[in-house]
Amino acid sequence: MPSPLVPSSAVPPERALLTVDMQDYSRVPEARMASVRSDLDLVLATALAQSGLKPPPTDDPAFKDTGDGAILVLPAEDVALLVDPLLGHLHSALVRYDRERLAASPPMRLRVAVHVGPLSQPDHRGDAINDVCRLLNSTALRTALSAAREHDGFLAAAVSDPAFRRTVRAGRTPELPERQFLATTAHVRDKPHFAEPCHLYVPRLVPQLLAPYLSAVAPPAAWTVDPVAAPEPGSTQPSGRASTPVRDVHGPAPTFQFNGEMHDTTVAHDIEYLRIDRRGR
Repeated sequence: MPSPLVPSSAVPPERALLTVDMQDYSRVPEARMASVRSDLDLVLATALAQSGLKPPPTDDPAFKDTGDGAILVLPAEDVALLVDPLLGHLHSALVRYDRERLAASPPMRLRVAVHVGPLSQPDHRGDAINDVCRLLNSTALRTALSAAREHDGFLAAAVSDPAFRRTVRAGRTPELPERQFLATTAHVRDKPHFAEPCHLYVPRLVPQLLAPYLSAVAPPAAWTVDPVAAPEPGSTQPSGRASTPVRDVHGPAPTFQFNGEMHDTTVAHDIEYLRIDRRGR
């Protein structure tokens, strides 16, 4: 006799979630992809073991290989360990990997997201999976990894607000106190209705140094506008007007656009690219 269906009003049990994504994996030559992915698996397995965490088997529904990363579903009581000591061990493993890697192997930089929420069993479906994946792909976390890269770092992590309150704020992460995290809101470019509070952590980069990187990113309301689009021929702009620098979340350098004529003007900044638009002249 089939078991009765669980009422839709019943809240599924909570699970801890960890998502990992390797930056620029798609740029790795195809002949080296398997080797680089194997290196990632070893780095992750080492950090998990050092943290006292037992990952699900790769053939278990609680583990999903995403190609350039992975999604792991763990018991809810493990969520604090996913923050501390895992993030510390993961950073150390990445530093060690960079020191020992072959010259032909690319650097390994990771985005990591931690969340906790209800998931149906045994298929692990629910909003929690969607939310942790969006957190991983948020502009805030991508920007944090760009900041880490500028400071020779290899890791940026985003902890969801529910996970943060139950771990860091509750005093369950002794090596990672609240002052080492930067509170912000996670947005995703192709998910306009997603806006969730989160807390960013970049090893060896204090929040005061991380915050300006996020401030330089265009707000969600401006994402539909090309920040470096040149004006149409014949359009008028105030003379000498310069736009606000907009930081590309996939790279460290800000971009400036100048509309209209500029006379005896000095611009001081780290300029890597200069585009001159001569249309209409």
